[in-house]
Amino acid sequence: MRNAEPGQRKQGWRGRAVGTTGAVAVPMAVPMTVTLGIGLWGLDREGMWRDEGVTFQVARRSVPEIWRLVQDVDAVHGLYYLLMHAVLALHPGEVALRLPSVLGATVAAGLVAALGVRLARPRVGLWAGLLFAVTPTVGHYAQEGRSYALVTAGVAGATLLLVRRVWWAYGVVLGAACLLHELAVLAVCAHAVTLAAGRAPRRVWFGWARAAAGAGVALLPLVAVSRAQAGQVEWLAAPGWGTAERLLRGFVAGPTGVVFGACVVLMVAGLRAGRITEVAVPLMVVPPGLLVAVSQVRPVYDDRYVLYALAGAPLLVAAGADRVAGLVARAHPYGGRPLRPPAPLAGALAITLAFLHHLPLHRQDRSPAHRPDNLAATSAFAARHLRPGDPVLFLPSIGRRSALAYPRGFRSAWDVALRQSGPRSGTLYGREVGAGELRRRLDPVDRVWVVAEPYALDSPWYPRNPTERAKLDIVGEEFRPLTAGQPRGPLRLYVRRASSPRPAPAAHQSRPHSRPARHAPPTHPAPASPPPRPRPEPR
Repeated sequence: MRNAEPGQRKQGWRGRAVGTTGAVAVPMAVPMTVTLGIGLWGLDREGMWRDEGVTFQVARRSVPEIWRLVQDVDAVHGLYYLLMHAVLALHPGEVALRLPSVLGATVAAGLVAALGVRLARPRVGLWAGLLFAVTPTVGHYAQEGRSYALVTAGVAGATLLLVRRVWWAYGVVLGAACLLHELAVLAVCAHAVTLAAGRAPRRVWFGWARAAAGAGVALLPLVAVSRAQAGQVEWLAAPGWGTAERLLRGFVAGPTGVVFGACVVLMVAGLRAGRITEVAVPLMVVPPGLLVAVSQVRPVYDDRYVLYALAGAPLLVAAGADRVAGLVARAHPYGGRPLRPPAPLAGALAITLAFLHHLPLHRQDRSPAHRPDNLAATSAFAARHLRPGDPVLFLPSIGRRSALAYPRGFRSAWDVALRQSGPRSGTLYGREVGAGELRRRLDPVDRVWVVAEPYALDSPWYPRNPTERAKLDIVGEEFRPLTAGQPRGPLRLYVRRASSPRPAPAAHQSRPHSRPARHAPPTHPAPASPPPRPRPEPR
């Protein structure tokens, strides 16, 4: 092979030369710019939802408090909380909370494009990066204050380093991605399949194994701690047959209509695209497949845990588009000569049309109402309707996240069940009093505000925790919801039933103000076998 020209890469995947530095820079820069613009669009949507609220309230604790928390709860996000602690120390706000995710998605788009250039040609890289940028799922997690966009960037970077065979950097980047979320380790299995499909020589396997082992050793302490915290994902159910279709629709630039069909056809065409297929297919299929298989025995699957696998889908679609364009050009000669393949801008125009077709999805995703809940709305409602000293009852205790993320609305209220705050107790939502003490606190109360999770109201939920059971029983037996003239909102006012017996409060129990409790449904008899427990905390 001839010596490479100045600025040209000397070795590509399996020894293939792949063009100049400029040919890589432009396909990377365009998707990164597009992703950054989409990520910044509507970033301040005026309200965190529950997962972001956890990030916000934990990251604003001191480093010792964060360290104490992750030893007992949510260790899987420990490194991310420390990173966000530094970010929010500069400016504590919703935009700052989401900005690292925007940057993570932007970097990931550039790395996907670089993979396309490295494994195929510049136009494939450009198309793959743009497809990644306009995918609604990417836009969603680019604007969420959690670690998943950063993990995606880490895995995409590790995959590029695998292709380039820079093993020390591969181990560092892969280790960082796994420490941000331990299930990124499944990318190692995808990379092993890539090496096997490419018939890598023994020395390549040896270099990869050493780097992967180094990342695994760094991950071992996190695995040991997080295994003891498995109760954090008890809310997950075993994935069913619809999981694969849902994931596929989330991985393509257009999850519905003709765009989705076109992406699927191009994916099929891309299966015979050679080198790029050896990287894209294992990355897209192996991590979700392994996690789904494990979850049939012990459910640990959620789509966002394998969001990084999305990086393989646009590579496969772009490779399929390039292959189809080449076949069409060769099959229809013009003037005795094959047609000229379409320019990169033609593919970029098609991707732009796909983005415009699904623009309503992007707009909808930027609405606060699109998330499961809006903690800012709950706090604002509390600020308008709670009086100083009013008792508030959170049912269950994870409902306290609105007061933690936006404390202003609840500042003057009495959290009737709280014994010790989250930072002081080393927990997410604080420690609550026992069932007996809760009854004593509520005995002199005539009115109580209730903040309840939906499953606590509309399902036969009967918790194992004695304090949570006491909340259900007390509110269901001794109180009734006030409906006449009550404003509609996330809090609901309960008043004591006229027929409810009330013991005379002891002198030490009297308080200057009556205090409300959180929302609780009527009492339910304990079932023979407990129903599924509520989601204790999203991971």
